[in-house]
Amino acid sequence: MLPLRMVRRAEPSRAMQWAAPLLAVALTLLFGLALFAALGFAPLRAMRALFLDPLSDLNGWSELLLKASPLCLIALGLAIGFRSNVWNIGAEGQMYLGGICATGLAIHFQGSWGHALLPAMVIAGAAGGMLWASIVAYLRVRFAASEILVSLMLTYVADLLVKYLVFGPWRDPAANNFPITVSFDDNALFPLLIEGTRLNASIFITLLAIPLAWVFMTRSFAGFQLRVAGLAPDAARYAGYSARRAIWIALLASGAAAGLAGATEVAGPLGQLNDRWTPGYGFTAIIVAALGRLHPVGIVLAALLMALLYIGGEQAQVVLQLPAAVGRVFQGLLLMTLLACEVLVNYRFTWSTR
Repeated sequence: MLPLRMVRRAEPSRAMQWAAPLLAVALTLLFGLALFAALGFAPLRAMRALFLDPLSDLNGWSELLLKASPLCLIALGLAIGFRSNVWNIGAEGQMYLGGICATGLAIHFQGSWGHALLPAMVIAGAAGGMLWASIVAYLRVRFAASEILVSLMLTYVADLLVKYLVFGPWRDPAANNFPITVSFDDNALFPLLIEGTRLNASIFITLLAIPLAWVFMTRSFAGFQLRVAGLAPDAARYAGYSARRAIWIALLASGAAAGLAGATEVAGPLGQLNDRWTPGYGFTAIIVAALGRLHPVGIVLAALLMALLYIGGEQAQVVLQLPAAVGRVFQGLLLMTLLACEVLVNYRFTWSTR
């Protein structure tokens, strides 16, 4: 019999709830060192290329913020649903719909709406994400369909819709048959903040969303209802809180956030819609929300870390000739170690005296 065994805690450990993400990050770094050593690379040099070299200049910092912004925005929306046990896994598809709706306005009205076009695109992006999420909400409320499966499957439908549009009715006739739309005019693009970089004013949407999400989740009555519905469904029903209303709020909020992220992408670094737009932010944001403990401040820090893995993977590809997927390998390691460390919230190790 092994002398070390796991014993269930009398109540979840609050200290481990916050220590688990830090422990997961530390274990990921250790596994990463071992992985690089097994592949024949100098571990410390490889880790430097992955985590430090990308931040050696202004462009690296701007790219970090540019990639962290949509991750943070989507994760904030997902956290609202996750707190109420509504598991929206299809934020990627909702982001696509936000990009589609914003692009539709840009290519049809950019010559006539002037300065009103960009705000309209932002609103359309949020509406598109909410529309896609509303399908999930309706099927969950009306037919008790799993929001996990429905939202995930709708992601692939949204991806095919993007491809249909850029290969068909929205394809730029002057693009030599490449599946892209026309490039957006300046009035349909977020202005650049730092000349010579891609960082644009869309990050202010995320900066505004962070305190708004905190107020909603921790200080609003609707946020309290969602937390109660997630932690104690029976108590929520006894108190008269509508489970259906909670589902609609959670899914529409996360859909709006994902749609906003889609609008900021097409009106920001992309400047158009194309068939290669598959950033994976909607899926990565799930890890960001979990690593950030569903708290806005934690989500900001987790988004910066995941964005660093994105740009670090690109840097390692150039410097060390590593595959571009090395960043995603670290994302997977981080997710696995986080899930493993979650066990310590409800269990503890003890030495057996027998």
